Amino acid sequence: MLIIAHRGARSTHPENTLTAIQAAIDMGCKAIEIDVHEHDGQFWVIHDKWLNRTTDHVGKLHWMSSDRLKKVVVEKTEPLPTLLDVLKLVNGKCALNIELKGVQHLELLYLHLQFATEQCQFDSNQLIISSFNHSWLQQIKQEQPQWLIGALTASKGTDKAAFAKNLNATSLNLDIDVVDEDYVQHAKSLGLQVYVYTVNRQEDWQWLEEIGVDGIFCDCPAEAIKHYPQADGFSWY
Repeated sequence: MLIIAHRGARSTHPENTLTAIQAAIDMGCKAIEIDVHEHDGQFWVIHDKWLNRTTDHVGKLHWMSSDRLKKVVVEKTEPLPTLLDVLKLVNGKCALNIELKGVQHLELLYLHLQFATEQCQFDSNQLIISSFNHSWLQQIKQEQPQWLIGALTASKGTDKAAFAKNLNATSLNLDIDVVDEDYVQHAKSLGLQVYVYTVNRQEDWQWLEEIGVDGIFCDCPAEAIKHYPQADGFSWY
């Protein structure tokens, strides 16, 4: 089962930072998940639209200029990174799940993905774009179908996993509170990979593996890797 470092090695390092990402690579993670918000010509790697929880600043990300955001410090340790910073650091050493939390210009995202494959040693199958905003995912597939997408959801509708198949998604990314064997098997029957968030207990890891889940988003990847050693050369497709 694939262990995906959720916001990097979040249990031991400040989330969504270069330090957390490097730690995840060092401990043998083959895939890392990060969150991005677009603002002022950059994709900023942060989960919340507000800076309050994880940084030394108060207010919304979009209230500040790019120059001011470069001075923001995450959990008193390091600068707020950009997607470019992350791509350069990872440099194709593992797969990357980029979750879109806020975006205004998908063209800017495409430029970043092109930079990743042309300048940062990524194979295109090592990159997947996920979001709860399925209209963004649909637009990506319409405009640049070569990129992989993952459909995020925290619910189980009457169509089960069909919505993700209709988006031409590679994966269905499920909240652990709604996952069950029926949902997983329906997704698998449609050719979808199934990844579950956020899973930090061994009992849950074991149960999810038993019902056919392909991987988990985990805050404590070092612990999970002890139970599920990771194969080399992972790509999302």
